[in-house]
Amino acid sequence: MQKSKAASIASLPLEQRNALLDNLSEDALAAMPYLWDLWAHPLHQTAPDGDWVTWVILGGRGAGKTRAGAEWVRSRVEGATPDAPGRCRRIALVGETLDQARTVMVEGDSGILAASPPDRRPEFLSSRGLLRWPNGAEAQIYSATNYEALRGPQFDGAWSDELAKWRYAREAWDMLQFTLRLGDDPRQIVTTTPRDVSVLRDILATGGTVVSKAGTDVNSANLAPGFLDRLRARYAGTQLARQELDGLLVEGREGALWTRDMIDGHRAEAPDDMTRIVIAVDPPMTSNKGSDECGIIAAGVRATGPMQDWQAWVLGDRSTRGSPQHWAEAAAAAYEEFSADRLVAEVNQGGDLVEIMMRQVAPNIAYRKVYAHKGKRTRAEPVAALYEQGRVHHAGVFETLEDQLCDFTGKGGTSPDRLDALVWALTDLILDARDLPRVRGL
Repeated sequence: MQKSKAASIASLPLEQRNALLDNLSEDALAAMPYLWDLWAHPLHQTAPDGDWVTWVILGGRGAGKTRAGAEWVRSRVEGATPDAPGRCRRIALVGETLDQARTVMVEGDSGILAASPPDRRPEFLSSRGLLRWPNGAEAQIYSATNYEALRGPQFDGAWSDELAKWRYAREAWDMLQFTLRLGDDPRQIVTTTPRDVSVLRDILATGGTVVSKAGTDVNSANLAPGFLDRLRARYAGTQLARQELDGLLVEGREGALWTRDMIDGHRAEAPDDMTRIVIAVDPPMTSNKGSDECGIIAAGVRATGPMQDWQAWVLGDRSTRGSPQHWAEAAAAAYEEFSADRLVAEVNQGGDLVEIMMRQVAPNIAYRKVYAHKGKRTRAEPVAALYEQGRVHHAGVFETLEDQLCDFTGKGGTSPDRLDALVWALTDLILDARDLPRVRGL
């Protein structure tokens, strides 16, 4: 009944809608923004019926996931009156970091404080990371990065936000499950943009899990004009659009050399004491408007102990599209930005042109040209093996590069320019380290 009423109000012509609102008292008008049943989208913002344990909302960017999470927390802790008890007394709020839990889940425009009416709004004790409602219910914020902090406390409800991008998602999720041991009906909600990570797949496959899905489009009325059109125009047809805008879980491609777990499981900040840093360039075959991008990847290695123990970091993706002058300048800028020891460039297509262009913009650059004598997959396989061994870390999230890696099977398709550059960088740093003793004092 409430859902159909909300739909009918939203679909009324403007004159009828205004007439309806004009007949409401001032108190009723003041209360309307907090009557979530009138505004919730039934597709993904209304809690499912039934005896479930975990409600997962998979949504595109801006689809209204955060507001749905905040309102679900309200529905669990609030009673019939501000002082009356609700169904939950102790809630865990878990974000990727404490700062994100606070600024998004609690204090954000769609967070718990903004969603709560004045007479039921909790007090936020920021120094303790604690929300306290007038009826005595409490919610504590946690960082998934510091998942050990979940060892010990206990709850009757939990909200996990953007779980698919938590660095230690598996560890934090498992630890959270042990805390849900209070009350007669402990439940939890997960609000996340989907990514193909094993912990999310496992949650979706677990008994007691219900799933709601929504793309960014369903909330277009509350987004800036032109936002969706700009992103659709730029990313149409890509895996990134299916994931970030359509809210779809894009699982790994069969036969691909890389998986999301291989990348996500070993993200790490780069150390300060890199042994070597290189910039690798995979230049396009042509320079017209429809040309491929020029892959430009920065990577470094920490060469301590035996070679089989060396660890590498992907430091940056500066790939670009444009004229030879443009990408040469971008590569030279990356060389300076990362204080690189050498620039490595594939010259199968450009021949001496690549070095000529680089010398024009950076005459003193340390340069090495490489030739692709083997097929792309054959060249990529030993680099993918380094990932499988846990020896390559991404010092950040490089979405387009990672999409190329996880989509690459070596059986045709678009040119994986960033992937090619990455392969050349890691080949130079680890697999073909013939010049290593000449740099950085080794």
